[in-house]
Amino acid sequence: MIHFGQISKKQFLEEYWQKKPLLIKNALPKFISPLSPDEIAGLSCEEEFESRIVTGSISMNKWDVEEGPFDEKIFAQLPNNKWTLLVQGIDRYISEVHQIISEFDFIPRWRFDDVMISFAALGGSVGPHYDHYDVFLLQGLGRRQWTTSVIDCNPENYLKDTPLRIMKNFIKETTWVAEPGDIVYIPPKVAHHGVSLDDECITLSIGYRSYLNNEMLSSLELPNNKNDAYLKDPEWEVNINPAEITQSVIEQTRRFLKINTLPKDYFGCFVTKLDPEDEKKFNEIRAYQTQEEIEELGFYQLHPICRIAYQFINQELRVFINGEVFSCSGIDEDLVVSFSNTRKLQLSNKNRTLAERLVSLSLIEKST
Repeated sequence: MIHFGQISKKQFLEEYWQKKPLLIKNALPKFISPLSPDEIAGLSCEEEFESRIVTGSISMNKWDVEEGPFDEKIFAQLPNNKWTLLVQGIDRYISEVHQIISEFDFIPRWRFDDVMISFAALGGSVGPHYDHYDVFLLQGLGRRQWTTSVIDCNPENYLKDTPLRIMKNFIKETTWVAEPGDIVYIPPKVAHHGVSLDDECITLSIGYRSYLNNEMLSSLELPNNKNDAYLKDPEWEVNINPAEITQSVIEQTRRFLKINTLPKDYFGCFVTKLDPEDEKKFNEIRAYQTQEEIEELGFYQLHPICRIAYQFINQELRVFINGEVFSCSGIDEDLVVSFSNTRKLQLSNKNRTLAERLVSLSLIEKST
């Protein structure tokens, strides 16, 4: 887990989570980026990864974005400064990146979206902007200056005729410099602007999903609201089970949607459903993967693309994987809960039935 320094984890959850930004110095001591600049560039040339190159700066008042995958020759043609390479979903394919997510499991894992990694040359930036999700910005290489603001964060305050959502008026309130191992936490609707202070700057963005009321109402086949509001988390307990959906979040959701009851399996299916791109990738895995015999004492893990959560409903365990209810019949509940929280299992006679059921659905893979 990350080190919060002068504040406690409890204080972070009570005072900062979804409320205000925070610089956490030396959050992951001696942290080294799991990928080098050349490796990030190499991934952006592959079809599996969604990638972009952003050029521009506030001083230039001009921004351009180019979509990948790229030919490696493009990197020789880029200027010496004021550009950024962004690669999405790194955690799906690079195990060293996927392992980092567990450092943040004081927030429910079913809230997690993906890890984006950026490489920036000196002065590189994607411009001041705000989002509707939570993000931890982990510095991996070099230094990045972050400025934040809650002023004028509204849909009208964006530059017109530019390919990126960049704020027209950005009034700085706080300025920080992040070094390797530092983390900047940014809550929803807080504007932020990161600028590389070195020739080589790597930042990992650990992002958490947001849930729009109209999206949730549509999935329930209920009339939409006229305002676009996002579900806020309840106050999380200090020690949680990462995969558990607690009753507090169900009550929060019910109040948010202004309905008396939620269908029994609705929330678990909704928050674990894969987005269309991940669903496509996972279906390809299932189509082309040959099922091997599970090995005695072998180590296995839930496939990085997969999303898992569980909920106790009237004392009955319900497990959700990729938007569907997973059958736990004939399997010890404690084994299922442990697997859901750790996403790992070592094959034994005790958990063989669970392992075989997961393998049959292509949900687990051998752990490296």
